[in-house]
Amino acid sequence: MADPDLTDEVEQTEEERASIRAQRLEKIAGLRQDGVDPYPYRFDRDRTVSAVREQFGDLAAGEETEVVVRLAGRLMLKREQGRLTFGQLRDRSGEVQLFVSAGVLGAERFAEFNHLDRGDWVGVAGTVMTTKKGELSVKVAEFELLSKALRPLPDKWKGLSDVDARYRQRYVDLTVNQDARRVFEVRFAAIEAIRTALRDRDYLEVETPILNLQQGGATARPFITHYNALDMQTYLRIALELPLKRLLVGGLERVFEIGRVFRNEGIDTRHNPEFTMLEAYEAFADYTDMMDLTEQLVAGAALAATGSHVVSVRGVDIDLSPSWRRVSMVELIEEVLGVSIHPSMPVEQARAILDGLGLPSKPSWGAGRCTHEVYDELVEHTVIQPTIVFDHPRETSPLAKPHRRDPSLVERFEVIVDGRELANAYSELNDPVEQLARFQQEAALKAAGDPEAGDVDLDYVRALEFGMPPAGGLGIGIDRLTMLLAGVESIREVILFPTLRPESGLTDADFPSV
Repeated sequence: MADPDLTDEVEQTEEERASIRAQRLEKIAGLRQDGVDPYPYRFDRDRTVSAVREQFGDLAAGEETEVVVRLAGRLMLKREQGRLTFGQLRDRSGEVQLFVSAGVLGAERFAEFNHLDRGDWVGVAGTVMTTKKGELSVKVAEFELLSKALRPLPDKWKGLSDVDARYRQRYVDLTVNQDARRVFEVRFAAIEAIRTALRDRDYLEVETPILNLQQGGATARPFITHYNALDMQTYLRIALELPLKRLLVGGLERVFEIGRVFRNEGIDTRHNPEFTMLEAYEAFADYTDMMDLTEQLVAGAALAATGSHVVSVRGVDIDLSPSWRRVSMVELIEEVLGVSIHPSMPVEQARAILDGLGLPSKPSWGAGRCTHEVYDELVEHTVIQPTIVFDHPRETSPLAKPHRRDPSLVERFEVIVDGRELANAYSELNDPVEQLARFQQEAALKAAGDPEAGDVDLDYVRALEFGMPPAGGLGIGIDRLTMLLAGVESIREVILFPTLRPESGLTDADFPSV
C-alpha cells in the first residue's frame, strides 16, 4: 500500500487525516499479529546525529566507512526508488539521511521498512557513508520501530497553519517547525548562559516557595487558592523577592533563582499569566553594581544564544554590548516630552501636568505616582536601544532603598529595550521600620480596593530586624529576553505551553479504535 500521507505539498482534510489514522491502526494490528510490539520498551543508541556529523562531516562524496552507528529518532521523510529507499532521521541534535537498500536488508525487511510511516520513531544500525552527491548517510543494516505514529504530521513546508493549534499542539509544532525549535534553542542557551555567569560570580542557585501566605514582592493581582490541610487562603507567588532576601539575612550573601511566577492579569503579546523570572541578590552591593551585572548577563546571553551582541527587531539592529545608556526617569521624560515633572513637586502641579497631557489620574496618587504614569504611558515605548532608566519615584517602589540624595526617589532602575521593560533592580531596602511603614501603606491601598497592592509581611519585617546587609537586587524577565534575542513579537512563541482558552470540540469520538 502506498503511504497516504506522502503528498506533502497538499494540506490534508480532516476526513483524510481520519482515514490515515484508521489505516495506521490496521498496521498496528497487523504488527501485533506478527508478534511485533509497535511500542517497545527501549533502544540502545550509541550516539546522536550531531556526533555523527561532527565525526564524519568531511567524508568525501561516494565514500563508505566500516564504522557502525546506532541512532534513534523520528522518521521525517521517506522516498521509495525501486530497490532503494531514502529516509530522513531526526533526533534532538539534527537530521541525517538513511540509505536503505533491499540488497542489504533483504526483500522482506526492506518491505517492512517501506511499511513505516512519516512520523514514526525508529532505531537504526548501519555504517556511515556518503552518497555520490555527497550526502552524509547511514546505510541501514538493522532497524526497529520504536513508536508508531497514528496521526500524520502536517505538511512539511507549511507546518501547522493555525496559530492557536501551534501553541496547543506544541509537540507537533516542534516536530515540523524549524523556527519554533530555533526559538527554544535560543531560550535554553540564554538561560544556561545566565546560570553559568552567576555561578561563576559565586552566586548560589536556590529554590523558594511557590505558595505564599502574603501577597508581596511586586505590584500585581495574584492567583488565590486554598490550602485544605491548614484551612487557609494562599497566593501563588507574584515575585521571588522576599524569600530570597530572607536568605541574605541568613548569610548566604549571593543568591539567585530562575523560576515561574504567576500574575492574574490580562493575556496579550507581551503578557502570560505564568512566566519565568530571574531574580538575583548580592550583599554589600547597590543598584549601580546591578547595572553592571545586568549588562553583563544580557550581553552574555545574547552572545551564547545567537553568536552576536546585535539582534534585529523589525528590521532595526539593537546592540546589547555594554555599556548601555543611563538616564534618570525625570530627565528622560523631559527629553521625550519637553515636560518637567518630579516626585518632589506639589501634587496639584503634577496632576495639572497629567491633565495637560491628556492622562487621567486618581485622587490617591501623589506626585510620584503621577510622574511614573507619564513615563509609563508616554515615554517608555519610545526607547529602542538598551537604556537604564534610573531613580524612580519612592511612591511606586515599596521595596527599594530611599535615594541617598533625594528622599522623593528610590535607588531603582529599569532596563528598557525595544519599548518594553526587560529588567528591574534596586538598592534593596533593609531598614525594618521603613519597610513596615511601606507595607502598611500598601495594605491601606489594598483595603481601599486596589487588588494589586500587597499585604503586610510581618515575618519579613522580623527578618529585617535581625539585620540584612546592604544589597543590590535584580529581576530579569526570561520570556521577554527570549523574545528579544529570537526576534519574535509574541510571548506565546517563547513559552512551550502558553496559557490558552480550553479547546472546544475535542471528544472521545476523535479517538476511534479499530
